[in-house]
Amino acid sequence: MHNIEKSIEAFKESSKVMPGGVNSPVRAFKSVDGNPIFIDHGKDEYIYDIDGNKYIDYVLSWGPLILGHADDYVVEKLQNAVTKGTSYGAPTLLETQLANLIQQYFPSLEMMRMVSSGTEATMSAIRLARGYTNRDKIVKFIGNYHGHSDSLLVDAGSGMATFDIKKEPGIPSEFSYDTYTVPYNDVDAITDLFDRHGNEIAGVIVEPIAGNMGVIPGTKEFILKLRELTNTYGSLLIFDEVMCGFRCALRGASEIFNVTPDLTTLGKVVGGGLPVGVFGGKKEIMQHITPLGDVYHAGTLSGNPLAMTGGIATIQQLSEDKFEKACSNVDYLCKGIEEVAAKNKVNIVTHHVGTMWSYFFSDKELNDFSDVENCNMEQFSKVFNQLINAGIYVAPSQYETCFMSFKHTKEDLDLTINAFDKAFSNL
Repeated sequence: MHNIEKSIEAFKESSKVMPGGVNSPVRAFKSVDGNPIFIDHGKDEYIYDIDGNKYIDYVLSWGPLILGHADDYVVEKLQNAVTKGTSYGAPTLLETQLANLIQQYFPSLEMMRMVSSGTEATMSAIRLARGYTNRDKIVKFIGNYHGHSDSLLVDAGSGMATFDIKKEPGIPSEFSYDTYTVPYNDVDAITDLFDRHGNEIAGVIVEPIAGNMGVIPGTKEFILKLRELTNTYGSLLIFDEVMCGFRCALRGASEIFNVTPDLTTLGKVVGGGLPVGVFGGKKEIMQHITPLGDVYHAGTLSGNPLAMTGGIATIQQLSEDKFEKACSNVDYLCKGIEEVAAKNKVNIVTHHVGTMWSYFFSDKELNDFSDVENCNMEQFSKVFNQLINAGIYVAPSQYETCFMSFKHTKEDLDLTINAFDKAFSNL
């Protein structure tokens, strides 16, 4: 077992001034009975904690770092940008440059707004859907997580699932009243809901490739049905690609399903490691945002020059070849994990789409949140802690997703598979 004395002491100190010692709940390692690792720095596919331990990183800041940590080009551009100032609260050319780059991959974003987080992006998209349709009801799916705004925390995944929070303290009941929840991938349930309430529904928000209950892909039938129903009833279809945009495919889930949503939210990769979110879609809809329309949106740090620079420098380096190599690495890794699990007689299901991947301690097919809830969380916790001790940094919750960067090597993957093998043998 490696030494994490400094991290243990750091957690004691942070717990005095921050609830749970962290600024985002899953970082606390509470669900895996561990002490969070405090990071000193990262480079390429590695992170280093304050005790000097080195880890192969598959969390990658929960997705943004597709180029790995401290990419030389991104760092250079950010260093140049910071000397010019960190925020102006006024327009810059960088905002338009990033928007044009995004449009090359997501042409359905005919107009877009920059924000500072995925939560802001989804919250704003929901407000726009309600304002555009003049309806109040929103549909979301059980286990999908769209940030921590009030009306979207109903039956959410991610940290809400990790900590088994069934109710939403602090959120008035009327917020939940305007949010319908339906099981993910359940075509009959969503059809029935629209049959009964379709004319009241402003929009449907969905993770087309869910990443907040582990990786659970939407089925083709399910996503096509959402497009059909929203078209029929005049509701808006919102793809939440904050996590899966540029990750499940370079052009996102729209490319996978050949479905064009009315609105899309993006984040993670779009900021290249800095706080950025985006919401956008059809020009006709986006023109309802202030100052053109009357659906209000504002943000002092929206489109700030550092965040725009990080996003530009990241997206400029994306390529089909690099992305396909990373996808091939995910295939290799997941196959290796399955093989050593079988050797050790451990029930494992791996899911991966593009550069997103996760593993579940189950012997059943997994299609929705209830399937994930029934996985063996005790085994997950035991294996997670053994992986950390072996220098493999994976998501500290069964309900979260792991990622691959362009910097991971076959040597990294083999070391990871061997660490899984050893962890499985100790169960």
